[in-house]
Amino acid sequence: MAEAAALLLPGEAEALVQALRSGPLWLRQHEAIEKLNMQAILSASAGQEQLLIELLVNYAKIPTLIEELISVEIWKHKVFPVLCQLKDFKPKSTFPIYLVLHHEASIVNLLETVFFHKEICESAEDTILDLIDYSYRKLTLLAAWSTNGEFPDLGTLVMDQNPIELQKQAEMMEFKISLRALSVLRFITDQVDSLPLSALTRMLNTHNVPCLLVELLEHCPWSRREAGKLKKFENGVWHVVPPEDHVRMTKLDGQVWIALYNLLLSPECQRKYNLDGFNKSQLLKLRAFLTDVLIDQLPNLVEMQRFLSHLIVTEPVPPKKDLILEQVPVIRDRIVRENSGKWQAIAKHQVKHMFSPSEDELKHLACRWARTYNLDVMEALVPEKPKCGLCGSEATKRCSRCQNEWYCKRECQVQHWQKHKKACNLMADALKKIKEDLKVQP
Repeated sequence: MAEAAALLLPGEAEALVQALRSGPLWLRQHEAIEKLNMQAILSASAGQEQLLIELLVNYAKIPTLIEELISVEIWKHKVFPVLCQLKDFKPKSTFPIYLVLHHEASIVNLLETVFFHKEICESAEDTILDLIDYSYRKLTLLAAWSTNGEFPDLGTLVMDQNPIELQKQAEMMEFKISLRALSVLRFITDQVDSLPLSALTRMLNTHNVPCLLVELLEHCPWSRREAGKLKKFENGVWHVVPPEDHVRMTKLDGQVWIALYNLLLSPECQRKYNLDGFNKSQLLKLRAFLTDVLIDQLPNLVEMQRFLSHLIVTEPVPPKKDLILEQVPVIRDRIVRENSGKWQAIAKHQVKHMFSPSEDELKHLACRWARTYNLDVMEALVPEKPKCGLCGSEATKRCSRCQNEWYCKRECQVQHWQKHKKACNLMADALKKIKEDLKVQP
């Protein structure tokens, strides 16, 4: 584990952090952010993440990452749909577009890993409001999906040139990003005592996050039944849960309960939260979930149980109205305002200059991608055995050309070839180029 934690040398990590900039630099910055993301995960697993935390704080890069995150989110909702409808949108490869779609996931993964630390949360300063709003939008989307019972297909990502398939991939990634945003929000609630007053007001009263979390527990979007079997979403895939584990709390369940605990039992939050009739009735729904089995897994919830029992028999005092100047998030509004009415022009420009690379540029991009996603490092991060790219079964056979896809048997590989071919050729060329580069090195 100590070797895995040294993916980046201290000097390399510092150079990558120092070079981070906000703005439409996604393809250029994706490599750096993904390397920092992988380093953060490996360092956290080894308990050696302090260096990266200090770099992000000292160079004040958390606001930069948050602005980058929101700018990609806006692109995905404002520009991407327009781009997919353009008649001249016929790219030779959708690889660059896939990188932009993946960029948001990389940033939110990095933030999820580092926001566990108080100093990171504090270094966000005023942009913490923008991150709270971002997380709220993602959780609202999760709640909408779970209420309607409609979830994106979470199959294998394929770099298909069909715009419809691209949009499906974006939806697939959106689900996973939203679950990461839940963890980010939970880590923010860990610091309620040191957050700006405007941050608490935004979570408690503007967005009513406690009631939204209750709704998520009710509908549990990371749990579903298929063919009479219970499935839960963990570590990026759906697992069939054996009967003896049906009552086991998942990591996502725990994130919701801890966030609720932080928001409802903090004296400052209780003073600010408006416990009117609707909010009170919603919170009391939690009593049905607070079983002995659940409390055994998260003992602190016994305090939540006492709070709810007290809430039943008391008439809550209306929150004290402080006369304060409330801050509001500005990043999203500023970007949308500056580009209002320009979305189609932006899409046309990007089709021509950003998403129509030459063959040499495309191969160079793929080479950098392959170098970033070092296979040995990635396998160290995977908690379980790989899954078949076609049927999802446990796989033992890797595609010998691209080294990037797995199959359980030869028949699945043959059936999947038409979908896998484009990505396979691209990655195989990239790996070949890397080997050639290594041969000519002194």
